[in-house]
Amino acid sequence: MIDMKAAYATRPAYALIALGLLMLLAFNGCGYRFSGAGEMPGNIQRIAIDIFENRSGETGIESIITNDVINEFNRNPGISVTGRDEAEAVLSGVIRTARIRSISHRSAFTTTEREITIVVDVTLSTPGGKILWSAKGIDASSDYTVSDEKIRTEQNKKTAVADLSGKLAQRIFIRMTDRF
Repeated sequence: MIDMKAAYATRPAYALIALGLLMLLAFNGCGYRFSGAGEMPGNIQRIAIDIFENRSGETGIESIITNDVINEFNRNPGISVTGRDEAEAVLSGVIRTARIRSISHRSAFTTTEREITIVVDVTLSTPGGKILWSAKGIDASSDYTVSDEKIRTEQNKKTAVADLSGKLAQRIFIRMTDRF
């Protein structure tokens, strides 16, 4: 004799499996994928990354941002960061601005928190100069605390720049590999 309770107990499990398979097929059929999971423009696999040109008033941020961009590309399989002589394409960038604004005040003349926003333009081109991809105005922001000690405020700003530099590198990679 068939145990009807056991037969009905397995039905929800089969329904969930069927629903999961149906969703997988639907997402796969419509081209759904995680952002930044696409291919590099021109199916590039070897890329050289030039140090970003700094047109802002913030000294030293070009090396921080360039290093984070290199690290972001190195983390992704299928792409290797190489020297210019071995590269299929060269990524270059310009740091257009680094804006700082007060976002919190203790009094009319005392700032307690600031926000720094960095805006970059990025171009991927062949070694011969043909542009494969470009984006203007990629930005990232981060807040930092203003201290009564100038040294501490500068350290807080450096920490904020390091934070937003990582965000900027991720945004560059995602925008470059997104195929929507």
